[in-house]
Amino acid sequence: MPPIVLEHATLLDGTIDERREGYHVVIEADRIREVSDTPVALQNAQRIDLGGKTLMPGLIDAHVHLIATSLNLGTLVNEPTSLTTARALRIAEGMLQRGFTTVRDAGGADWGLAAALDADLSPGPRVFFAGRALSQTGGHGDSRPRTWETDSCACCMNASQLSVIADGVPAVQHAAREELRRGATQIKIMGSGGVASPTDPVWNLQYSEDEIRAIVWEAFSWRTYVMAHAYTPEAIARCVRFGVRSIEHGNLLDADTAAVMAEHQAFLVPTLVTYEALHREGKQWGMPQVSIDKIKDVREAGLQAVEHAKAAGVSIGFGTDLLGETHHYESLEFSIRAQILSPFEIIRSATLVNADLLNHTGELGVIAPGAFADLLVVDGNPLDDLNLLQEQGKHLSLIMKGGKMYKQTLV
Repeated sequence: MPPIVLEHATLLDGTIDERREGYHVVIEADRIREVSDTPVALQNAQRIDLGGKTLMPGLIDAHVHLIATSLNLGTLVNEPTSLTTARALRIAEGMLQRGFTTVRDAGGADWGLAAALDADLSPGPRVFFAGRALSQTGGHGDSRPRTWETDSCACCMNASQLSVIADGVPAVQHAAREELRRGATQIKIMGSGGVASPTDPVWNLQYSEDEIRAIVWEAFSWRTYVMAHAYTPEAIARCVRFGVRSIEHGNLLDADTAAVMAEHQAFLVPTLVTYEALHREGKQWGMPQVSIDKIKDVREAGLQAVEHAKAAGVSIGFGTDLLGETHHYESLEFSIRAQILSPFEIIRSATLVNADLLNHTGELGVIAPGAFADLLVVDGNPLDDLNLLQEQGKHLSLIMKGGKMYKQTLV
């Protein structure tokens, strides 16, 4: 395959708060080989003239659930995994067409799904997957109704594709090792109650210090990290102090806890759009009333949590956490955050910051030699109008992942 030269590009990434005109980018195989501010003389190259349009790195969504193909998660247990996977591949294709060339799956996706997308058996982003999230009995990953006996088979519980129940240090060690053996690129734990689970209030603290530290050590031994679902200041602070690197959601974060996060160099991955989507459509698509009733508690506080994180200097990633029928809201996260953050800060979250979170600094989220050729051409300037990154990819005239073009409408 000949090299590709993207000519007359205006560069925009998370490194500089401005666009840089007159650049030429050479792509060879799946990587960027050269970035030059002068024309590139290269024989036998495919040349694409961008005509000054914005060239930016592919977006990264650091909190998705590819196999959460229905808002009513309890229905997943009643359909064959082959059907779930087919639906997940359709969801993945939609993400790519919205410009998300990389995602981090926070519970449910496995090695097979990630490998299928990596092998381009179906169009979609590259996937960093946590496998099944670890939950204590009665925790956010325990979807069994109250009427089930405690000795009911946990492997048969609703939505078991998304999580696994493990209690006590030996059990959580085994569960973490099992997910790592299965190829997980990071481990996910449930550190507090949540919206989608039926029996735990949002303020519920989950997993003991010994259990969390044991899981963190198992991840460390594989040179990776732990991400934790956590809402309240107490849940967030204890997770971070016990070694968790990435806090998911964090809607009730306060200023003092944000300072703790900054001290421990932990990341915050807000997922504001999912609460808006659930507020709008949750009941319509069969989400249980008990979950809908919890939404208000966290929906209204999310923006303030982002404010606290920004003021404390916490690294803020970009995530969405959408489920089932609401995945089309993914890019609305840009507009919601724009109430607090500048367009550059939001773009930086979805590129450079998330690349750091994924431990792929310099390979993802930047336009630089040696980085993956994950690139978007935008019809306009996103620093002036974030809507250009919305509307289901309408304003993206080129989408490239790993040097392959999945959309190309340039003349």
